[in-house]
Amino acid sequence: MHIIRYAGANGPAVGVTADGGAVRPLAVPRLADLLALPLADIRTMVEATGPVAGNPLRTLAPVDGDTEVWASGVTYRRSREARVEESQDADVYTRVYDARRPELFFKSVAWRVVGDGEPIAVRADSESNTPEPELALVLNAAAEIVGLTVCNDVSSRSIEGENPLYLPQAKVYTASCALGPAIRPIWEVADPLNLAITGTITRAGSVVWSATTSSAQLHRSLEELIEHLFRAMDFPYGVILSTGTGIVPALDLTLTEGDEVRVEIEDVGVLINRVTRVPNGRVPPRP
Repeated sequence: MHIIRYAGANGPAVGVTADGGAVRPLAVPRLADLLALPLADIRTMVEATGPVAGNPLRTLAPVDGDTEVWASGVTYRRSREARVEESQDADVYTRVYDARRPELFFKSVAWRVVGDGEPIAVRADSESNTPEPELALVLNAAAEIVGLTVCNDVSSRSIEGENPLYLPQAKVYTASCALGPAIRPIWEVADPLNLAITGTITRAGSVVWSATTSSAQLHRSLEELIEHLFRAMDFPYGVILSTGTGIVPALDLTLTEGDEVRVEIEDVGVLINRVTRVPNGRVPPRP
């Protein structure tokens, strides 16, 4: 079972996938409205029986309305190593890995997120650009985990490496955040901290990079990340929190236009996007 946003006959809709790919619509206008509810109410709605509406025209990124996307950094040993490799201020990342407070940063508003099959972008003013395959938590307004989804936190390594204060420019720009294709309800995942995560870059039909890690290697607990995110912050329509990456390509490999990036998380889903590169950061309009 998955919770999805999809293109319905009358516009974007929210539903639950049934056997065979058919969708049972949920009685909420937006996914944001679902995430405003307590987890018990969400589960009751998702597990209820009802008529299906046939197969969706296409799935949409599983975030809308006023729901924000946030992300965590340096939460895996490999992430710490990669930041040290690229940075002129390497000690910053060494210290934050073991610090009491985790690194958390704003990633995207809902309308800037791209979904499965839509293009991700790399900045024209960055020489080194990389995908970051990540497990993302879908949280409701009460800071309860509703489900899991797949995130590609596309990053400009050369910009962040030049100065840690450039993090917003390295992380937050048009089409730098991909989510999807759906949300796996948390009650259907036996152990979110024991999931295989695989990232693959294919170029001109050939795999140029592939790596696998496990959410078991996460250096911070999920509860710790959530608790710090909700300190002095409220999210009345829920929030997506990406938990950081445990696999990063070597510095000499950078995303180029036309590459295909595939992120697969066991029991959660597969997210596939092609790369575009345009000077002003804009991407082709969505179909």
